[in-house]
Amino acid sequence: MSELVYDPAKSGKRMKIVCFVSGSGTNYREIVAADPNHDYTVFTNRPECGGVFIARENNHRVIELSHIPYLREARKKYGPGNVPRNAPERIKYEQDLCALIEDSIGGKPDLICLAGFDQWNTDWMVDRYYPGMLNIHPGDTTKGYIGLHWIGSAMAILAGEEAIRSTLFIVDKNMDNGPVLVQSKPLNILQTLENSESGDAVELLEGLRRILGFAAASGIKTYQDFKEKAAEDLLEMMKRICSYLQDVLKVEGDWKIYPFAVHGLVARGRVQVDGKKVYIDGKEIPQYGYRLDEHSPE
Repeated sequence: MSELVYDPAKSGKRMKIVCFVSGSGTNYREIVAADPNHDYTVFTNRPECGGVFIARENNHRVIELSHIPYLREARKKYGPGNVPRNAPERIKYEQDLCALIEDSIGGKPDLICLAGFDQWNTDWMVDRYYPGMLNIHPGDTTKGYIGLHWIGSAMAILAGEEAIRSTLFIVDKNMDNGPVLVQSKPLNILQTLENSESGDAVELLEGLRRILGFAAASGIKTYQDFKEKAAEDLLEMMKRICSYLQDVLKVEGDWKIYPFAVHGLVARGRVQVDGKKVYIDGKEIPQYGYRLDEHSPE
């Protein structure tokens, strides 16, 4: 049975929105700029990060709780970067942070926006808030272009894609693979590199040509194979190209689809979810979501 992510007819037009940030907070900034007329709270696991300063300038509530003390012993046990997603230590951390948030705002938030939050969410948290938690990724998650930072762009390049997209999805128990709500317009890879304003367009384009030539000659189609077989200079060039693409995609993709998803869709009571199926205005949308190049934002 489908359920609305948010129902303004029952809960009112002013939502309790909690944005989780760990860094600059620019996605949070853009969400607020699109419609400041909601009750915003910022939660961070990294006290005094950039997003906190933006929140204070906006006079929004800030809640801080570092994950580090919670995961210290688990990292000794499993090794840095290897603490399981549903480890008891992670669950305890989430239980405590959610208690802080709910005590502060007087109940559950209407919507949680993961806006550059660098910790995994456990099944416990998904069970508590689903389908009211959104996240964004700089890649087409429906094609498996996931991974930290610029890795998704590298995957797309090696798969032969001409363009990349940002994906806004509803967080479920699958890693970066929840039901897709919105995808950005495609960002053409070659055109973006050609238009580089840093004066290194020729170098980036030549680097891309070398990467694609090496991948073709070596039969490489995945980032893992490329990482294992490419020389250090090609690995560094891939990182440089994809970091630049990601920076542009953040502006042209993330900063457009996150505010639209929150204010143009969820806040207006237009989004329903039934399992992995997503409906907008009662109509099921494709697996890849609502694409801005196929619709005019309303």
